[in-house]
Amino acid sequence: MRSEAFKVKNYVLFGGLTLAVFCVCVSTGSVSLPVSTTAEVLINALTGHTQPEGMAAPIILSSRLPRVICAALVGASLSIGGGAMQGLLKNPLADGTTLGVSGGASLGAILAMTFGITIPGLPFAGVMAMAMLFAFLSLIIILSLAYRLDYSLSTNTIILLGIIYSMFTASVNALLVSFAGERVKDITFWLMGSLAGSSYINALALAVMALVCCGIILCCARELNAFAIGEDNARNVGVNVRRIKLTVLITVAALIGVCVSVSGTIGFVGLVTPHMVRMIVGPNHKRLLPATLFGGASFLMLADLVARTLLSPRELPIGVITSLIGAVLFLVIFFRMRKGR
Repeated sequence: MRSEAFKVKNYVLFGGLTLAVFCVCVSTGSVSLPVSTTAEVLINALTGHTQPEGMAAPIILSSRLPRVICAALVGASLSIGGGAMQGLLKNPLADGTTLGVSGGASLGAILAMTFGITIPGLPFAGVMAMAMLFAFLSLIIILSLAYRLDYSLSTNTIILLGIIYSMFTASVNALLVSFAGERVKDITFWLMGSLAGSSYINALALAVMALVCCGIILCCARELNAFAIGEDNARNVGVNVRRIKLTVLITVAALIGVCVSVSGTIGFVGLVTPHMVRMIVGPNHKRLLPATLFGGASFLMLADLVARTLLSPRELPIGVITSLIGAVLFLVIFFRMRKGR
């Protein structure tokens, strides 16, 4: 009972902080609005009441709200994916980038943007479809090579091949950018991560994928706890190691594919956030993974806020902000871990 009360208390705390960050991010921008006005606009939108006069409602509902929602969903998805990968591979440096999945998704999205690949009636869906397709193809390539080299699909083999594949996709991406013509500036900015122009359609696609994939990952929390004591021990307690590995890897690939298609490549979110949350709630994945959702959402919303307000009216790539913050935080975490040992 005490453990359940502790979990509920923490979830309420994390949820409340995330909601507060959400309201601040929607209220703040090149034109700052009172939080009370923001709350009034959002409540009126939900209840169907008449909006107050002025520019507050159009600014919030047409521009900021979809962008902040997308930032929250991308942050939550990347963070839970990183937390699941770190637990699965027992490696603190594991996330979608380590596996090469992010690089593959970026490659698919850049191909779609460079050659104008679209789906009739759904222009954005072409980029999303290509990003997800190449994320899955990248995972298949990496797992196939790992299987040929090591039938047990060991952690070290997967990570090593993922790093090599990331280098390969980075080279191909650079080559494609040189042929992008007039779209070089847009693609380069997108590669550094950007949520500019996010829409409610983007938010809906992210929400559907997050609901499905995050649900699958949360259902694997017990098995991920077993992986913490080693694959052999996990196998001895009845965990189907190969099935869980494939399930988590494929699920994370789907999440990353959708996130990359909306926001570009955003680094360090899935790497640093799980470490920060782990310091608060501990290593138990039944607590860690849900808390990571809130932590990742808050982190990326705040990073996006800094990106669009620090040098206003100029906007910075959000990937630059997360990398700067993430690098510093990761060094602090790394030295604390070394000092603890």
